[in-house]
Amino acid sequence: MHKFMLVLLGILNPSVIRNEEPMPVYKVGDDLAWASKDYNDESWAQNRGNTSGKIFWSRTHLDLRKVENEILPLGLQIESFGSFEVYWDGILIGNNGQIPQNGKPEIPGTESSYYKIPDHLISPGLHTVALRSSQSLLPKVQRSIGFKIDPYNSLLTRPLVTMSYMNLMAGAFLIAAIYYFFLYLNSKRKQRDILIFATICFLFFALLIMEYLKFHVVIPYSKFFIRLEIIGWLTFANALLVPWYFIIQFNFKKGKWLMAALLVTLLLLYWFNYRHYDLTARLYSLAMWVAAFIVVLNGIIQNEKGGFIVLAGLLLSALVNNFLVYDYGLFISFTIIVLCMLYLHSIRTSVMEAEHQNAILLSSRLQLELLKKNIQPHFLRNTLTSMMDWVEESPKEGARFIQALAAEFDIMNEIAEQTLIPITKELELCRQHLSVMGFRKEINYTWEQLGIDETQRIPPAIIHTLLENGITHSEPLPGNTVKFAIYYSLTNNAHQYIFETTAENRKVMPNRAGGNGFKYIRARLTESYGSNWTFNSVSTENGWVSTIQILR
Repeated sequence: MHKFMLVLLGILNPSVIRNEEPMPVYKVGDDLAWASKDYNDESWAQNRGNTSGKIFWSRTHLDLRKVENEILPLGLQIESFGSFEVYWDGILIGNNGQIPQNGKPEIPGTESSYYKIPDHLISPGLHTVALRSSQSLLPKVQRSIGFKIDPYNSLLTRPLVTMSYMNLMAGAFLIAAIYYFFLYLNSKRKQRDILIFATICFLFFALLIMEYLKFHVVIPYSKFFIRLEIIGWLTFANALLVPWYFIIQFNFKKGKWLMAALLVTLLLLYWFNYRHYDLTARLYSLAMWVAAFIVVLNGIIQNEKGGFIVLAGLLLSALVNNFLVYDYGLFISFTIIVLCMLYLHSIRTSVMEAEHQNAILLSSRLQLELLKKNIQPHFLRNTLTSMMDWVEESPKEGARFIQALAAEFDIMNEIAEQTLIPITKELELCRQHLSVMGFRKEINYTWEQLGIDETQRIPPAIIHTLLENGITHSEPLPGNTVKFAIYYSLTNNAHQYIFETTAENRKVMPNRAGGNGFKYIRARLTESYGSNWTFNSVSTENGWVSTIQILR
């Protein structure tokens, strides 16, 4: 059995091949004699031209040379649009689709097809591959014909090996996308960068699937460009989202301007390179890389964590994409970028975890301080002294005093270790505290609540703290009255609580930062809602107004 090597397009060992590329020649018409190896095709055209849906032929001469390795059986891969019959030295070895015949319309073939070359037709020297073709479904599309000869088993198994790696990568991105989507949906903070990262992973999963869909599904050549168009738009979307993610992570101040410029650039690239699919995708990637580089470089200047690692990743991805074949370089370089994004996410998560732990510790400390304040000896002494007076002077009212104090302590004990409690429980605590303080200070405290949504939950004792501050820092109005009111409203982006104290302020100030009470409120809000809240407290002509907004 002979041992041969194909000399064709530089696809095998370069030390035994020539640099010349076999170029097909074309002729419109139909004659089976044109399949013959000995047919003289010197007068044939170098370009196919407009076949207007007619049958046309193409012929290519391939040179096989003897080498040491056993390569039989040989296989022939053809990349060509249309439907065609394949002849090797005048012998029919296969077909792709069905050319029009006997009044039947064309059955479109696929863009890439494989054929086994019979062993008895293989010998050293020149051989002729002739295609009898039709392209009636896309007659105006001019695409060159590509040939590749390799061991037949290699032609069949190489795509399977490639798909196995790409499917593994696609599965990893799909799992990452699902995980981060769930993380976003089940998070109270609704971090936008997590949603963007999940979307990027899903789009890249879809990009991998679409790129290698041709190995899973038979795609007629007439539908070939649909897949490329989808790949282009998936690349377009990722080219927008990747810089956006870096803008959020590195706190890029001019992010809106950069995103607007990037969007315009991508649209212009699409417009000026319409139907140049691979070129357009490369340019999309380049625009994405430049935008990301600007953001990361600015982050390094601002001493943002992880800037140098991400910059090194971007440079590596650019080198990979430049020196590897596009089909592989794109995915490897993008994987490097995604790893950089994961690295940034891990840094941000560790920072947020530290902040969360600090908030929990602060909340716990302030919670103990709050409980101590309610049971400290000074408070108990004054309260018990007032209670003794009430019991002696009015046993019935004294009993109510005792019941109110016990009820307040019961509620405080119930909610002390909870992160969120029903708003109804919080307001009950406030009313019991007012009852206690009314007996103790002998001031007429009034309470009003409007628009309260009883289904809402809030951190424990934050309204109680505002109430206690109002009692401590206010003098009663004429008539020995202090009024407290809380109003709830729901806006498009926030749950809003307004707490009003109507009284004489002991010391008028434009605003106040607050002592431990306000620190406790801020710590509790941070513990439950991260940064998705606002709180302020200001003096008014009639007292104090405190506003808490919990962003949706």
